[in-house]
Amino acid sequence: MFRFFLSRRFRFPRLRRSFLPLALIAVLAVVSACGKPQAALVNDKINVVTSFYPLYDFASKIGGAHVNAINVVPAGVEPHDWSPKSRDIQNIKNSQVFVYLGAGFEGWVNDTLESLKSDSKSLVVEAGKGVALIEGTGVAHEHETEHKDEAGHEEEEHNEHAVDPHLWLSPVNAKKIAENIKNALVQADTAHQADYEANFTKLAADLDALHLEFQTKLSTVPKKEIVVTHQSFGYLAKEYGLTQKPIMGLAPDAEPTSKDLQGILQFIKDNDVKYIFFEELVSDKLAKTLAQDAGVQTAVLNPLEGLTEDQIKAGDDYVKVMKNNLNSLVKALQ
Repeated sequence: MFRFFLSRRFRFPRLRRSFLPLALIAVLAVVSACGKPQAALVNDKINVVTSFYPLYDFASKIGGAHVNAINVVPAGVEPHDWSPKSRDIQNIKNSQVFVYLGAGFEGWVNDTLESLKSDSKSLVVEAGKGVALIEGTGVAHEHETEHKDEAGHEEEEHNEHAVDPHLWLSPVNAKKIAENIKNALVQADTAHQADYEANFTKLAADLDALHLEFQTKLSTVPKKEIVVTHQSFGYLAKEYGLTQKPIMGLAPDAEPTSKDLQGILQFIKDNDVKYIFFEELVSDKLAKTLAQDAGVQTAVLNPLEGLTEDQIKAGDDYVKVMKNNLNSLVKALQ
């Protein structure tokens, strides 16, 4: 047991940007398979550019027929590792509304907005504004900085209690995020305020129903402890009285030490945990290896940082994926 982990620190696979020829091949493959090019700005609607999937889903539903929503992160790509290309920056610059989450989730946003400050008329919306933030625990690699010690050597400085940016995984927070998006659309396009208000009311009712379903079903499960791949379910756990034990930190590539892994195995044993949860957009290798060592099963718990092409084709959205998450939690916590 643990020979693989104890021999060296495990580096979690990351999605990286490809060289240009590979990128061109990928684009051609997408166009060929789907029969249409990537989304572009249009002249007859309000163009709303969003920084990742949940914001895109909410903007699309609230905007309805009046909005052309563009999600800059492609399907199947984990957004922690993504950064905008020139076309994405041009779309942001020329859109009527640009929506990002905030709370440090999009590491590229501040520099991008600073570069466009004097050259863009887009209404910029921090969708997570007004949501009470919680701290994460452990090393959060996306918040690393470098400094020099007295001898002039570069050192990494880790924030051990970085803010957890995964606000949207609480349906209560999701409703506030959606409200912020609705207010921005009303500001950008007052002529269609009534439609935006009506669409938001419908979405808010769906999110309220989702919250009630989570409350009802999770209040009756005998167990409350979950083991997850990376530390993204803090808001969900806080909302419904669960305890999450993450293998990774706030970023899905944060590396667990052998001591961390031993602690997770002990947590699994102490709490009679039967499942380790992994997510679709990052490798499941570590979760499955750890599950094998612990003698437990694995299952998907989706942090909704993005959807796969198959999920999009199946018509999945925030509410549907969250209901799937609830079903997985109920099954695991028996």
